[in-house]
Amino acid sequence: MGQAITLDGVLRSGPPEVLLDLSDEQRALQQLAHEFAVREIRPVAAHYDETEEPPWDVLWKAAEVGLSCAELPEKYGGGGITSLVTSCLIGEELSWGDPAITSFISSSPFFADPVVELGTPEQAARWVPQMCGLRPKLGATASTEPDAGSDASAMRTAAVRDGSGYVINGQKTWISLAGVAELYLVFATTAPGTRSKGITAFVVERGDPGFRIGRRLGKLGQRCNPTGELFFEDCRLPADRRIGEEGAGFAGLMRLFDRSRVALAASEVGMGRAALEYAVWYAGQRSTWGSPIHNYQAVSFRLVDVKMKLDQARLMTYHAARLADAGRPFTTESAMAKLAASEAAWYSAWACCQTLGGYGYSREYPAERFLRDAKLEELWEGTSDIMRLVIARALFPRERSETAPPGERGISAPVPSASHIFST
Repeated sequence: MGQAITLDGVLRSGPPEVLLDLSDEQRALQQLAHEFAVREIRPVAAHYDETEEPPWDVLWKAAEVGLSCAELPEKYGGGGITSLVTSCLIGEELSWGDPAITSFISSSPFFADPVVELGTPEQAARWVPQMCGLRPKLGATASTEPDAGSDASAMRTAAVRDGSGYVINGQKTWISLAGVAELYLVFATTAPGTRSKGITAFVVERGDPGFRIGRRLGKLGQRCNPTGELFFEDCRLPADRRIGEEGAGFAGLMRLFDRSRVALAASEVGMGRAALEYAVWYAGQRSTWGSPIHNYQAVSFRLVDVKMKLDQARLMTYHAARLADAGRPFTTESAMAKLAASEAAWYSAWACCQTLGGYGYSREYPAERFLRDAKLEELWEGTSDIMRLVIARALFPRERSETAPPGERGISAPVPSASHIFST
């Protein structure tokens, strides 16, 4: 095996039969996403990883088939998909193609969802249609700060009332699409010192006076999806840029995280699946001592573990998505899905590298890219440690009496929202 083998031309199988009761429309969308990944994403994934250029051409092609705005409301020009299960089916297939390109072309809900949920119809009609059409603008969400990552309620960027508007001062970091997005949903506090109680959302447009794009941050993986810093230096905004009431931003951000973590879990299953498929293919091609290496238990058992972890994560992901679609609480299930899927994706990428041996360390093969890309999944949208904290708080809610036995404590009662984890 002296010649590098790329993903192009390998593993052309269709999407997995993840659920038995999908509608014809869901199956069609799943197949559309899979075919788009085969045709438009996989052939260019290595190029964009190497050059770190934003994949604009893939975004335009996704817009042509409706994948870039599939989850935006139909009345604003989007695809009108409201089911999180359907979104997960699409996201898993696209990320099977490449997670970084998928993040770039599927970013619109992170900006649009809070605008639609918290804002007025006039505000939604003003900004959401700009993210639809054949040349959509990109929108970014900005909450993370140098001293406010996992503890989102510790953000210091402040929005101070000034006449009929607001003046924003502060800094954001690790913002996906910084520098390439035209629209930014910025979370800032209107009541410094009150933690979550003052957090409010604002729309900032590229070119607004006092708004400056900082440096682009170099990353280990997912390189073509740019990440950078934002600076606000007496950035003056009219009152109609505020989305929702003052102090309503934190609850909206937590609801966004609940949904986005499930969507990310589906993406992580997709990227893990890609690594497993490549490892299985390689183990059937590579021979040592006269036998394909999959005949050795050290290789095959490791990949069996990957298969189990990915299937378990997929079941948890679609369970959380179905709870969301049914309107039931799913904060804990969202965290569980994100935790399980991100760690399964990392393990799958590691196992792929191990299966390829020395070639797994070579940049001529995709295994090392799988590994670099997968690491991010254990860090963003809530680290694995934070996911465990969310789950632990569901096991030990503050209001539960520890004096009564389990059968009398209401174990089956709905789990409280995780927003209190970060608000004190």
